[in-house]
Amino acid sequence: MTKRSCEFKTEVSQLLNLMINSLYSNRDIFLRELVANAADAIDKAHFESLTAPEQAREWKIAISVDKEKKILTVTDNGIGMTEEEVEENIGTIAKSGTKAFLKMLEEKGTGAADMPEMIGQFGVGFYSAFMVASRVELRTKRSGSDAPAVCWSSTGEGSYDIESCDKADPGTEVRLFLKDDAEMYLESWKLESIIRKYSDYIAYPITVPEVKVGEDKKETVTEKVVNSQKAIWLRKPSEITEDEYRSFYSHISNFSGTTYLKPIHVSAEGASEFKALLFLPKEAPFNLLMPDIQKKGLQLYVKRVFITDECKALLPDYLRFVCGVVDSSDLPLNVSREILQDNPHIAKIEKTITAKILGELKKLIENDRENYAKFFDEFGRILKEGLHTDFTNGEKLKDLVLYGSMNTPAEKKITLGEYVDAMPESQKEIYYITGDKRESLESNPSLEYFRKQGFDVLFMTDPIDEWVMQSLNQYRKKNFVSVTKDGLELDGAADAVKAAQEKFGKLLEFLKKEFEGRVSEVRFSVRLTESPCCLITEGGALPPHMERLFRAMHQAIPESKRILELNPEHPLIPALNALLESAEEADLKKYADILWDQALLSEGSPLKDTAAFVKNVTELMLKGLAPKK
Repeated sequence: MTKRSCEFKTEVSQLLNLMINSLYSNRDIFLRELVANAADAIDKAHFESLTAPEQAREWKIAISVDKEKKILTVTDNGIGMTEEEVEENIGTIAKSGTKAFLKMLEEKGTGAADMPEMIGQFGVGFYSAFMVASRVELRTKRSGSDAPAVCWSSTGEGSYDIESCDKADPGTEVRLFLKDDAEMYLESWKLESIIRKYSDYIAYPITVPEVKVGEDKKETVTEKVVNSQKAIWLRKPSEITEDEYRSFYSHISNFSGTTYLKPIHVSAEGASEFKALLFLPKEAPFNLLMPDIQKKGLQLYVKRVFITDECKALLPDYLRFVCGVVDSSDLPLNVSREILQDNPHIAKIEKTITAKILGELKKLIENDRENYAKFFDEFGRILKEGLHTDFTNGEKLKDLVLYGSMNTPAEKKITLGEYVDAMPESQKEIYYITGDKRESLESNPSLEYFRKQGFDVLFMTDPIDEWVMQSLNQYRKKNFVSVTKDGLELDGAADAVKAAQEKFGKLLEFLKKEFEGRVSEVRFSVRLTESPCCLITEGGALPPHMERLFRAMHQAIPESKRILELNPEHPLIPALNALLESAEEADLKKYADILWDQALLSEGSPLKDTAAFVKNVTELMLKGLAPKK
């Protein structure tokens, strides 16, 4: 074959310009692409050798360097190409050696299960070499063919040369004449680090040169296998030891210094084929609630080739504490393996993985409650986000959340199912209260009615709970109702309130006038059984602890007006009512202020003026203790 010079097709020239200047954000990717192409070529040759045993050989990929000439070479002993195949696969972007090969197998009627797994489009990945090379030379010989070996070369500037060469062994050799700013790729340590990051689980050995100095001070260069070739996620769980799980988790985990609770294997076939190995962590890392410095997503491989260590689309955000690997067999890629297409495969994988994780959490809560409770203490706040964002899996998530409750010891938490199962027949709704901590909730006056009725109340102390409850309307057809908000239907309330208004009407009018501007309403209620008063939040308003939280984050939150409810059965109410006829106006105002401060303190809110509260109490105590004249 005589040497021929050919012009690239227009789309190839455009791609080369894009490839060299802007397509990849990381130049290391070129080696991943060339190694992936080499693995594809070996896959094809290996498949052919099944029916042509004489073509079988010890499959390998070798990387060598010539530092003097600044040449990096990637060699495989795979299928190789004829002259026609070189022009077809490298001269145009529309053609793909991998795609054409699979089409040929389909036309022959080969079953999908018999097809070798291959990745990528040879033409596209091959051109990434021009990111680091001023000239690329490809030498290839077709396995099982008498066709002469072919040499293809180009500077990537619009044309290429093609001619025959003297390559004797089947396979492909890609020589990169490196640019001055790419000499780092001649160093073995650099090559080894790229291989370990992107191609560690390629099924064939990948070698790089290793220089050794003997006792005579002479250097010898040997080949060193640098990839593990062991994709743990492709093995059966029964074949994996605890040490292997632990080592792999340590390798891939974003949670430095932590251990895992449970490994989860996923194997999907059919419309979307992939395998995954996921881990539920045991302990939360320090940066779990710091989204700016926390990695999210799973590691994504396609046919064992590393794509990214942060594929966020593979997991819903509320499962971001899960780490692991997904290896897809049929995920389509865009012009680079760095940029995933917006395709339905990702959504299918995410759906399957999410269902699997939630299923494993369900098993854990049923079969190992102690460890699940510890897990929930670490990650429950994150998991709850799904109650507000994932309506598809909402019911599954409701079965997984744990809460403390009024009737439950402080060290124990219950599920929503356990709460409902324990409800007396007279209770029709699920009651809850939100706040900063359990200690302050336990003494909240709003619980008194429910305690008297024998109803339990869920304690929600995570800052996220109030936000979640905006969308958590029902569980097992029972409504969620806050005990600190307006609108509760309490037995006997109407008659009791009417009687109290008739009896203590003057006190009610006085307090309404005194608290004008501070509250939206003053009224009597049967909500209280022991305390004289409490503050209630209007329908859609934020509770006080949430207002404080937002202000602590420097959010401009207007202070909502509350409802002051009075307990007509408390002895303080008739006593204050009697004072209206005898006490001085200044003292009445002090009593009203103390009543207001008492309501704030009982719900755990800070006083606006602590000094004034102390002064009022002191003065009234002195009056009460003064000797009678």
